[in-house]
Amino acid sequence: MDLLYARAQMGLSLAFHIVFAAAGIALPLLMVLSDLKARRTGDADYAVLSRKLAKGTAILFAVGAVSGTVLSFELGLLWPAFMGTYGEVIGLPFALEGTAFFTEAVFLGIYLYGRERIPAGLHLFSGVMVALSGAASAFFVTLVNVFMNDPSGFTLTAGGPVNVDPVAAMFSPGWRHQTAHTLLACYQASAFAMAGIHAFVLLRHPGAAFHRKALSIALPLACLSALLQPLVGHQSAEHVARAQPLKLAAAEGLFQTQRGAGLSIGGLPDMETGTMRYALEIPKGLSLMAFMDPNAEVKGLDAFPRDEWPPVPKVHVAFQVMVGTGGAMALLAVVTLFLRWRRKAWPEDRRVLWGWLLCGPLGVVAMEAGWLVTEWGRQPWIIRGVMRTGEAVTPVPNLAVPFWTFTLVYLFLGAMVVFLMVRQVAGTLPGHEPPAGEVAHEH
Repeated sequence: MDLLYARAQMGLSLAFHIVFAAAGIALPLLMVLSDLKARRTGDADYAVLSRKLAKGTAILFAVGAVSGTVLSFELGLLWPAFMGTYGEVIGLPFALEGTAFFTEAVFLGIYLYGRERIPAGLHLFSGVMVALSGAASAFFVTLVNVFMNDPSGFTLTAGGPVNVDPVAAMFSPGWRHQTAHTLLACYQASAFAMAGIHAFVLLRHPGAAFHRKALSIALPLACLSALLQPLVGHQSAEHVARAQPLKLAAAEGLFQTQRGAGLSIGGLPDMETGTMRYALEIPKGLSLMAFMDPNAEVKGLDAFPRDEWPPVPKVHVAFQVMVGTGGAMALLAVVTLFLRWRRKAWPEDRRVLWGWLLCGPLGVVAMEAGWLVTEWGRQPWIIRGVMRTGEAVTPVPNLAVPFWTFTLVYLFLGAMVVFLMVRQVAGTLPGHEPPAGEVAHEH
């Protein structure tokens, strides 16, 4: 039971933190794009948007810093065997992530409080550094996860890891695909959320010029990331098929090793009968997707010991949610870009706005589902093939107490963030515009 609570607490902390981490990566980029548009056009609305995004970044950065600090302590307190044994192997990206975090904090302070106090070019440079530092922070953290799924950079002996190469461990196989997949997910989730918020306002207030301009900043990043993500995700899936075939079998609900394996869409794995129920199958689709060969052999769950199987139904459902929501966002991006090409302007009709409103939360849903596939798909290992999760957990009892305590803390922080962000958006609604003096000051 304590292992369950330890996993639940770590999962809750990561699920909460990943939302704010994603915003801390993407909002600074949107902030800089708004700033550039304001400087190029002289339009005060873009300057106001840049300032609003900067304030939003600061709010989310603060909450992300708190939840990230909690995660750092949890790694050592909940999983002492993991950090104590393999800290020297994978400590380098943790240290680099800390450097990126502090760099982001410094330049965010300069951007927030130096707008009228430092030269315009230096102020813009500070915003660019916030965006780059946020991306670097996510890059280094993702490298740790890549190592946990595909460990390298050491020789395993009965006494622990020897011949440690921290650089090789940091850049474990598949790091390019996984880091690109993660960064795109952060940009996609944040841009879709921003587009959904402004689409909602425009549906209620069609004449709100500020929100039309804000939408024009969010849509390019949302469309670009939505179209690139399936391509990068496919490359990542090809790597998983070769390096982590058990995870692929669980994600697809493939129980039997076979050539010309079909691709299951939907469905639920039946663990008793070893079959997929209610699924639509594309013949030879999985072999083609994984190995670019319709007759390639794909390993099923039967090729692995039963005690090493991950929770197959959970992994499969999470994978289907990730792919389904990603496909919906890519389709909306194609439609939007087609209309943009036809009309020479970003579409503003109600049907398109409703599409962006409905798809606004899907980026976060896809990101959380993808993270669950990665984490559930690795079980029962904390380091795949090297250390089991049960071997790494703390022997300290009564882990239910910190779990429920942190659950309440996260609920409180989440409510406060929603309240503060709603106030930020409400200040731009028709009838709530900033005073004329503030608008002039934005110029």
